[in-house]
Amino acid sequence: MTAPGKEIVARAEELRRQIRHHDHRYYVLDAPEITDSEYDRLFRELVELENRHPALVTADSPSQRVGARPASSFRQVQRRIPMLSLENGFSEGDLLDFDRRVRRFLQATGDIAYLVDPKLDGLAVELLYRDGLFASGSTRGDGITGEDVTANLKTIPSIPLSLAGPENLPAELAVRGEVIINRMDFVRLNEQRSREGEAPFANPRNAAAGSLRQLDPGVTAGRPLRFVAYGVAESRDLSLSCQFELLRWLHRLGFRVPDHYRRCLGIAEVLDQYAVLAGIRSRLPYDIDGMVVKVDDFALQERLGEKSRAPRWAMAYKFPAQQAITVLRDVLFNVGRTGAVTPVAILDPVTVGGVIVSRATLHNEDEIRRKGLRLGARVLVQRAGDVIPEILRAVDAPTPGEPAEIQFPADCPDCHTPLVRGAGEKVSRCPNPACPSQRLRLLIHFAGKSGLDIEGLGKKVIEKLVRQGLLVDLPDIFRLSSADLVGLEGFGELSAANLVAAIASRRSVSLARLLTALGIRHVGETTASLLERNFPSLELLTAASLDQLLQVEGIGLQTAESVIAYFADPDNQRILQELFSLGLELTPAGPAAVLPFTGQHFLFTGTLATLTRDEAKELVKRQGGIIASSFNRNVTCVVAGDKAGGKLAKATAAGVPILSEEQFLTLLRQG
Repeated sequence: MTAPGKEIVARAEELRRQIRHHDHRYYVLDAPEITDSEYDRLFRELVELENRHPALVTADSPSQRVGARPASSFRQVQRRIPMLSLENGFSEGDLLDFDRRVRRFLQATGDIAYLVDPKLDGLAVELLYRDGLFASGSTRGDGITGEDVTANLKTIPSIPLSLAGPENLPAELAVRGEVIINRMDFVRLNEQRSREGEAPFANPRNAAAGSLRQLDPGVTAGRPLRFVAYGVAESRDLSLSCQFELLRWLHRLGFRVPDHYRRCLGIAEVLDQYAVLAGIRSRLPYDIDGMVVKVDDFALQERLGEKSRAPRWAMAYKFPAQQAITVLRDVLFNVGRTGAVTPVAILDPVTVGGVIVSRATLHNEDEIRRKGLRLGARVLVQRAGDVIPEILRAVDAPTPGEPAEIQFPADCPDCHTPLVRGAGEKVSRCPNPACPSQRLRLLIHFAGKSGLDIEGLGKKVIEKLVRQGLLVDLPDIFRLSSADLVGLEGFGELSAANLVAAIASRRSVSLARLLTALGIRHVGETTASLLERNFPSLELLTAASLDQLLQVEGIGLQTAESVIAYFADPDNQRILQELFSLGLELTPAGPAAVLPFTGQHFLFTGTLATLTRDEAKELVKRQGGIIASSFNRNVTCVVAGDKAGGKLAKATAAGVPILSEEQFLTLLRQG
């Protein structure tokens, strides 16, 4: 095959340049310059040239947006820098409290500059560029681990495959943003699905999420997805000083950035902009559910740092939830995996914020009484945070003839064991660990995304296997064989073998993932990671005393008592023994990064002159150190400020090193 001549090479490059230009005008700027037919002619010419001369094809060619084979599953992606969640605020008071916390932490006397922009209601993703070329992309997932959806993201025209960036473009750039669907595009998509006999999507966000997680990129390419960039994973190497500059810089790179973003000096201007966005919300072409408020200056963001799952320098100020009135027809009582009995309202279907609502949470018995809820009464329903439906209050009396009183059960609705309610608790619980509802929900949790994440073993499959008597408790998952499954509804030889193989692939797990999967009360992903970091083997954790657990920063009394009670329970000991006898094994936690303060426990006492206490603690954590809340035998260093008290005396008596604030700062600089 002869190589293409210079004229053909030049024509292909010119076509790529023109198509990129028109993609940017159409998908990013909403200002097309040519008709669809003219655009199609340019695209067809490029594809024909590349088909005749395959050597012309480049990784960033517009023709390569749909070129991947369907995937059998999504690969997991581990991030070096987590995609953190945002704390939510729902009132002006929440926003003012946020501003007060920021200024107090920074010891600022004047107004803080904030960058505010609309909070898009879509799916968060991260795009990785290497040397200006789109290399990979992933969903947010749990913030640290996401799913590799590179092939699907490449189909979105508003995502540039190459960056014609300024001089300060780093070798590797992780751009973060939201994948959305405009409202009119959503309406047209549902109309198309109805014509094809498919169920409509509930709302644009669900449509965007479902479209991006298609195993076949060709399906994703047919969905009207758009990408809006709002930040980057790491800003240190960009020669930019603030969020405002960053958004402008991303726009110059070719990304669409949020409309109506604004730099506000002081919280009063932030409140003004909130009113502006609330006023134009219904006129925007896409859904927003609030406003994101970020400290604008990167240096101040660095000082503020973050808590376990959210930055201190940002918050989401949500719009008031959308509301509707309907009739409360019935109340069901569900038993969760920890035995908590939760009332669920059955409602006459009503549309709230574009979603049909027929059920709503009632939280607990006290809430039912406080809100004066009765069967047959009209009630005010809202989507809390525009997501979870809840009943706010009764609007009027029940319909005549309706049984008005809501009777909260005294016994478990499933196993009929008398319910218990601990002192100071709002939730009634079934204390029977053998309760079928608890076991079912624990099985679902254990195999689900927050547990071992066993592909193909979802809620419906587990319910089917429980009904067949194949699953009773957790070890039964690892006893399943193809012979057990073949012949059941939905299972042939291939699907049975695939599920057994998927289960086998999850026999090696980290301690943190196992702890999360076991469903121990008060132990979620963050707490499980803390426990693994401080007790890196199951033997060490099960032998830990209450005092040792309480020494871990972030572990409170409730959690510590729950962990000890779990491992002391004979039935839980049996389950763990059976899991390990069936081949479950714990993979060693990867070597933790050795930082200057790794393994050291710092205790602060007295008032510091140049740092707030929180700021000093954050600096220690970033260097790998652990913060002690009181003096104990694990403390390796005490930092004493002005008016230090009893902690200093105890440390001196025990011979623990004492640092002044100046010495502490010197130690930080040396680290």
